[in-house]
Amino acid sequence: QVQLVESGGGLVQAGGSLRLSCAASGRIFSGYAMGWFRQAPGKEREFVAVVGRSDFGTYYTDSVKGRFIISRDNAKNTVYLQMNSLKPEDTAVYYCAAARTANPGIRVWEYDYWGQGTQVTVSS
Repeated sequence: QVQLVESGGGLVQAGGSLRLSCAASGRIFSGYAMGWFRQAPGKEREFVAVVGRSDFGTYYTDSVKGRFIISRDNAKNTVYLQMNSLKPEDTAVYYCAAARTANPGIRVWEYDYWGQGTQVTVSS
């Protein structure tokens, strides 16, 4: 079992930055690939970014490439999402997720554990 707790969300103006954190507890953090998803009102949960468990390889959805950076610190059992040049369309609840597989894809069902989410609101 893995417990995930997100933090760092809030209200920011367009063009601003936020850094989300996800603290993990339970099983060995380094054994999981870690991803970020988001869900806007009335929309399905969508993939944002993932970082691999061993090679630290990263992958991003096209809409955030060049603006968001995912990273992890295994010593702190924490994964981060640095969000720059934020746009109103980035407004959503952001969720942290953990996957047992080394390099999961972009689908919700590929992830085994989820946090409760943190709200990010970008004003225009």
